[in-house]
Amino acid sequence: MRTLLLLTALGTLTGAARLAAADPRPVEPFNGKNLTGWKVKDKKLSHWVVGVATVLPEKPTELALRRPTNSETAALINDEGGGTDISTDQKFGDCTVELEFLIPKGSNSGVYLMGEYEVQILDSYGKEKPDKGDLGAIYGVSAPKVNAAKKPGEWQKFVIDFQAPRFEGGKKTANAKFLKVVLNGQVIQENVEVPGPTTAALTGKEAPTGPLMLQGDHGPVAFRNIRITPKE
Repeated sequence: MRTLLLLTALGTLTGAARLAAADPRPVEPFNGKNLTGWKVKDKKLSHWVVGVATVLPEKPTELALRRPTNSETAALINDEGGGTDISTDQKFGDCTVELEFLIPKGSNSGVYLMGEYEVQILDSYGKEKPDKGDLGAIYGVSAPKVNAAKKPGEWQKFVIDFQAPRFEGGKKTANAKFLKVVLNGQVIQENVEVPGPTTAALTGKEAPTGPLMLQGDHGPVAFRNIRITPKE
C-alpha cells in the first residue's frame, strides 16, 4: 500500500511539474518605479526615465513627460533622441514578449530579442508597402506582411513569439526564429529565420540566452506593460 501511495504521489508531482513547465510564470522586468533590473549601455548618454508619456499636437515630434497618478500605468521612456540602449539584467531563450510602445512623429527605435535580433519600431503610419526597415520588420531580414502601424502618438502593441538559436558542443545547429509577430492584433511575421545578429545588436554574438534590449540611441520612445513569458 505504501508503495502504491508513493507511486501515486510521485505521479501527481510529475504531472504538476509538467503542467508548471508548460505554463511558466511571466516575467515583468519593468517595476513601474525605477530602472532596477535594467542596465544602460552608456550611462553618460542615457535619457531613460520613468513616467507617463504623451505626444502633444503642438509638438508632434517630441514626447511630453509627467509623473503618473495612482491610476495610471508608468512607462519606461527614452525622452530624447541620440541616447543609449537599455537591456534587462535577466536573460531569456525561447519566449513570448508582449509590450506596448509609443513614438512621436518620425521616431525610430527597436526591440531586440536576446539583445541581438531586432523587431523594428518606426513611424511607418500610412505607408502602402512596408519594407525591411519599417515598423514590424525583422530589421534587414523580413518586411512585415501588412502595415499595421497606428498614428504616431498612439499606443501600439507587439506580441512576439521567439525561438532562440540552438547550440550543441558550442556550435550553432539552428538559427534563431521569429515564430510569429503580431502588431496591433494583426499577424505581420511568421516563421522567419534570422541567420545572425541584426544591425546595432548588443554584442554581435549568438548564444543560447540573452537579455531583452530596447533601442534608445535613435529617437524618443516609451514602453509599458512589458511581459516576457519563458518557454520550457
